[in-house]
Amino acid sequence: MSLQVNELLAYLPLLALIGVAAVTDVRSRRIPNWLTLTVAVTGLAQSVTPMALITPARSVLGLVIGFTLPFLLYAVGGRGAGDVKLIAGIGAWVGPLAVWWVFAAAAVVSLIIALGQSLWQGRLLALLRNTGLMVLNVLNVRRLGAAHVMDTGKRYRSIDKPMPNAVNILIATVAVVLWVTTSPAIK
Repeated sequence: MSLQVNELLAYLPLLALIGVAAVTDVRSRRIPNWLTLTVAVTGLAQSVTPMALITPARSVLGLVIGFTLPFLLYAVGGRGAGDVKLIAGIGAWVGPLAVWWVFAAAAVVSLIIALGQSLWQGRLLALLRNTGLMVLNVLNVRRLGAAHVMDTGKRYRSIDKPMPNAVNILIATVAVVLWVTTSPAIK
């Protein structure tokens, strides 16, 4: 077996855990703390084994960056707490640069799915209008206040029932893991 295949197999526990998170998120619209903690702990633990995918320092830094990026969206009501903890745990597995790519790829997947859902539901113009409204609110957060920006985000939903974000995170993580295993410099 080649090194790339062995490395890809080493990511299977992570992908399985995120798969469970995605199914749970679809069913109950939440990701349990025991699951996100398991992702984080196993990510940190794998970094100290002889088969480590990344160093312990990169694992910790990935966890911190993986927490910080989505926390900013959580603070304004754009993500759930489970999403934040899940991406932090992924960061412990993949490291600081790759978790950035997971975060960015999940945002692109979310955008594509949101556009598709709003088009399917006949609400594309509402999505575009509400997105513009949110951008203006965020740009004026000092004048309007964070509470107003968050309230506006909650009141002006464009999609009836958005796709649970763990699904987008799973798709993004699979893509990034495949990329990382073929381009080790990405880590």
